[in-house]
Amino acid sequence: MTPDGRIAAHAADAGLMIAGIAPVLPADGLAAGLRTLVLLAPDEPGFWTRFRAAPEYDDGRADPLDRWSRRVIGDIAGACGGTAIFPFDGPPYFPFYNWAIRSGRAFASPVTLLVHDVAGLFISFRGAIALTEPVSQPPAANPCGSCAAQPCRAACPAAALTPSGYDVARCHDWLDTAPGRSCMAGGCLTRRACPVGAERRGEEQSAYHMQRFHPA
Repeated sequence: MTPDGRIAAHAADAGLMIAGIAPVLPADGLAAGLRTLVLLAPDEPGFWTRFRAAPEYDDGRADPLDRWSRRVIGDIAGACGGTAIFPFDGPPYFPFYNWAIRSGRAFASPVTLLVHDVAGLFISFRGAIALTEPVSQPPAANPCGSCAAQPCRAACPAAALTPSGYDVARCHDWLDTAPGRSCMAGGCLTRRACPVGAERRGEEQSAYHMQRFHPA
């Protein structure tokens, strides 16, 4: 079995999927000898059931999802002879946004957020496994290229997501209002507007992430 095949098998058991494979470049600042980054993301909707059953979910300690990711992806890396890397380690933080685009399976959407060929605007990366072996993957088509309506452009009621970037303060202010409760309960309206992968993310999972992004 190929290195990425081994990772894919272990990842599936954990509710994760390979969301992209990117070559390591010198500018990444990774250890010498590492040649490939295998990016891991939630394989939704099954991922949420797996995470809710994990001990980290309700043990009362901080950052349950990050701790789950560190344990699970660390175990996968160990089983596959790779090095685990996480987007929450820092500062400085690893450039997961750049790696995702480099993989050829994620792209800058019209509202700047990453859009993925399978997960759409709900793409998120729980970690990566760096390998010493060269591994490649065919690029995907940018889903925005065939999306004539581009509903993401007008979906944000706070006008916080535009081609110029993400106005986080404006977003937080909106979430404090009564109309903003829709975003808190069901997830970001802009992400929900993307037709790619819209059926994969459940409202309970979106609400969980929103509560951590904007605690009451």
